[in-house]
Amino acid sequence: MSAGLEGLKRDVIDNVDGMADRLREIGHRIFDNPELKFEEFKAVEWLTEELEEKGFKVEREIGGLETAFLGRCPNGNEGPTIAYLCEYDALPGLGHACGHNLIATTGLGAGLALCPLMEELGGSLLVIGTPAEEGGGGKIELVENGVFDEVDVAMMVHPADQTLIGRGSLGVKEIKMDFYGKASHASSEPEKGVNALDAAIATFNNINALREHIEDSARVHGIITDGGKKPNIVPEHAGALFYVRSPNNDYLEELIGKVKKCAEAGALAAGADLEVSQQGHAYRPMKPNPVLVEYFRDNIESVGVEVEEQKGGMGSTDMGDVSQVVPAIHGYVKIVEEGVPAHSKEFARAADSEEGYKGMIAAAKALGMTGVDVLGDRETYEKIRGSLGE
Repeated sequence: MSAGLEGLKRDVIDNVDGMADRLREIGHRIFDNPELKFEEFKAVEWLTEELEEKGFKVEREIGGLETAFLGRCPNGNEGPTIAYLCEYDALPGLGHACGHNLIATTGLGAGLALCPLMEELGGSLLVIGTPAEEGGGGKIELVENGVFDEVDVAMMVHPADQTLIGRGSLGVKEIKMDFYGKASHASSEPEKGVNALDAAIATFNNINALREHIEDSARVHGIITDGGKKPNIVPEHAGALFYVRSPNNDYLEELIGKVKKCAEAGALAAGADLEVSQQGHAYRPMKPNPVLVEYFRDNIESVGVEVEEQKGGMGSTDMGDVSQVVPAIHGYVKIVEEGVPAHSKEFARAADSEEGYKGMIAAAKALGMTGVDVLGDRETYEKIRGSLGE
């Protein structure tokens, strides 16, 4: 790599260090004001104000979403367009137990650090605010509405209990099941009823038997949403929700078919009727770009973060849908002791801790430096585009 690019990377590091206190302040403010999917008005206001103060031209309510935004660095010119993505929605009852306050400030910090260098690099730089990752699929709507049509490379980093660079994600679909039976007195005339709850329980038992025969990387997990009203009434309705996950789109569809057969068998055994429908957005698997992965690995290691070998399972994210249409990475940076799960109270505390903000600062530096690699060397960009099919 040329000395020029190394110098620009040092500038990125210095720029992030210079705004570290401000990034912590914004991250803490978002943490203290958790907002659920599609309701992240305060977070959007704080992030866009910061971008505009630093000269970015901001478009609000992009892609038909009130809490989505696009900030454009004014120093762009001919060349590829890279985008840093921000998430900022919280979880019901848990607040920022997935650390999206840190994701937001990581993307913000990377964009603000790289923007002053864009005239020397070539290309364009965007910071895109993407709402409702927690079940709302905001990025999916932005993809479908053309927001990513001008993007050549998309990057973001998620806090975690390990630093992982090339980790993918599982595609997921949410399946709703409604079982319909017939109410009757459960003691004096049970023979006149049809127990919808029995059909639901049989479905869970069938799926438990199915798990022995599914691929190791796939997941099926669910809850009963309605199990009846009182023990002395044969339940005439029962409801269940299942998430079906796989890193492979074709296998995901195959597995959904098997899950539906489990429900059909449960309903048949109980004599109940069944309705199956898909709920919410379906997230596609994450497809990390292998060239971007290696550049990001080098950069985050260069700021003193140790990258670990992947272990453990994977969740799902709407960043997967972005990665299916644009070369992308969705790295993870360690902010808490290994074994502390996301979506827990312990992880929420870490998202507003010194360790959490330390990880955020390191990730912002690494994202900014990877932007230097992508925009500073046309050959690197061509390698990234050439690895789309890998």
